[in-house]
Amino acid sequence: MANKWFETVAVAQRRAEKRLPKSVYGALIAGSEKGLSSRDNLESFDQLGLSPHIAGLARERSLATTVMGQAISMPVLISPTGVQAVHPQGEVAVARAAANRGVAMGLSSFASKSIEEVCEVNKQVLFQMYWSGDRDTMIQRLARAKAAGVKGIILTLDWSFANGRDWGSPWIPEKIDLKSALKLTPEALSRPRWFLGFLRTGHIPSLTTPNMAVPGTKPPTFFGAYYEWMQSPLPTWDEVAWLRAQWEGPFMVKGVGRIDDAKRVVDLGATALSVSNHGGNNLDGTPAPIRMLPGIADAVGDQIEVLLDGGVRRGSDVVKALALGARAVMIGRAYLWGLAANGQAGVENVLDVLRGGIDSTLLGLGKSGITELDRGDVVAPPDFYRSLGG
Repeated sequence: MANKWFETVAVAQRRAEKRLPKSVYGALIAGSEKGLSSRDNLESFDQLGLSPHIAGLARERSLATTVMGQAISMPVLISPTGVQAVHPQGEVAVARAAANRGVAMGLSSFASKSIEEVCEVNKQVLFQMYWSGDRDTMIQRLARAKAAGVKGIILTLDWSFANGRDWGSPWIPEKIDLKSALKLTPEALSRPRWFLGFLRTGHIPSLTTPNMAVPGTKPPTFFGAYYEWMQSPLPTWDEVAWLRAQWEGPFMVKGVGRIDDAKRVVDLGATALSVSNHGGNNLDGTPAPIRMLPGIADAVGDQIEVLLDGGVRRGSDVVKALALGARAVMIGRAYLWGLAANGQAGVENVLDVLRGGIDSTLLGLGKSGITELDRGDVVAPPDFYRSLGG
């Protein structure tokens, strides 16, 4: 491909689909059951309009902000996503791209690269945990994160056990052995550029989760880690407060959709919360985060940093979220498409696309910075917002 640069995230996704084996691409597609939530995450942004000015526009715009004590160049963070078999460098490539663009990096417990590898190339890493294992195991993970240099913790609570999809789920092996390799070979050969990328490293895609390993043991497979999580008793609010108390630094709870839950997150002393439905992979029919954001921001936005995660594909989406009360947004699939399309440079490309879109939207709205945004900048149809648990 003569020109690897892409002008929108949608172009990156099309290139990712052409480059990735069918099962790998299918694993990245969001949604559970009928896919109502995953569609609403995207379509809800399309329903919001903007109210531009035509003169007296600011010549320069400020995009910088802080989230969880981290100074970032724009109101965008890398959201933690699981095992990244889309590119040989996986999360390390993402971390380098984020560091080069002044963006904080969320790293998943289910990542294919270790906390230590990622913290070595990005000094603004936020480590994401699930309520998985016993208390001693979780304390060990926190200690390891602190030793590696992690700046904050993200506790994800918005992932349900529903995994059936009306359009079918891709086959993902427990591990890459001879049997699974033979089954996957036709797919890999149909995408030679992806296959050769791994061959050059001398390693096949890793389906292990090094950040879930108990000290002194081999990393479990993705499904091994998944099994541990599924077998762990569901946490109470008191247990969530206990975990928060084990970490002295910034702490985020991800997955909030209800106002009453948001107030509980404030009460347990969290630094931030993320309005999210896990990219549409939670309980299907959960409204898009952008619909729930204003009610939550009104209720607790003066007491805690409120972020949004879900459906962001362009800079104007970021601006809409900020105007409706978010301090920043987190992106997931957007950067995965970039990683699949062109590795580290592709992730940087996505971040540049978002930065350019934020800047041009601020220009059109007549704002000199993101702190000037308010709800008057957004045009919403009747009955757009959802206020849950108010």
